Amino acid sequence: MQTAIFYLASVIAVFFVFVPHEIAHAFVAYKNGDGTAKMYGRLTLNPIKHIEPIGLVLCILTGFGWAKPVPINPYNFRNYRRGLFTTAIAGVVVNYIIAFMAYPLYLVFTYYVDAEQVFYLVYFFRSVFYLIFLYSLSVFIFNLLPFNPLDGFRVVEALTREVNPVRRFLSNYGYYILIFLIVESFLCDLLVRYTDWSFIEYFDILGYVQWFARNIIGFPITALWNVIFRLPVGF
Repeated sequence: MQTAIFYLASVIAVFFVFVPHEIAHAFVAYKNGDGTAKMYGRLTLNPIKHIEPIGLVLCILTGFGWAKPVPINPYNFRNYRRGLFTTAIAGVVVNYIIAFMAYPLYLVFTYYVDAEQVFYLVYFFRSVFYLIFLYSLSVFIFNLLPFNPLDGFRVVEALTREVNPVRRFLSNYGYYILIFLIVESFLCDLLVRYTDWSFIEYFDILGYVQWFARNIIGFPITALWNVIFRLPVGF
């Protein structure tokens, strides 16, 4: 029962993480002068317009995933570099704000709601808010990796010239690097979970990324709210 509730909470959490992320891209692009995303119906809360099935499943299974990229035409921006940069980082900024709002709600359901009579309901909401917090941080740091087609590569585009050899490499091979990292992380997780090869976790590259997201990028959030809720502060 708890496993089914956890996966349902995971699906809902993904929607709350990815939909605002993509709307932020579309909105900031529009404000910079490019109406392409609006024309394609991406300024909407309808998750069907934003969710990509494979990215959804991978996020649930590994904590890393993606949504449908928002179509933009940077040549419509009033200022090309500024428009490209602000549009690229808009999604991750919103994700950090969402993580900031989700964590205290997780604390409320963990420490202040009596779960004795409605255990599964409380477990559901606690899981939803914790996963929103965790996925938001994972998406934040994952999307800033400089691999095409992630937001981090758009930042590279905004800050470099097209002839830059590193930019060309990331553009041509970034997608394959990402697939390798996600598959490698998924396989490491399976081996650690279903075998006694615990040493495998040291080879999980994205595992280190997720640890960094949760414990370093997320530390200001957890530290602040833990102080407010009078809870211990630390990793």
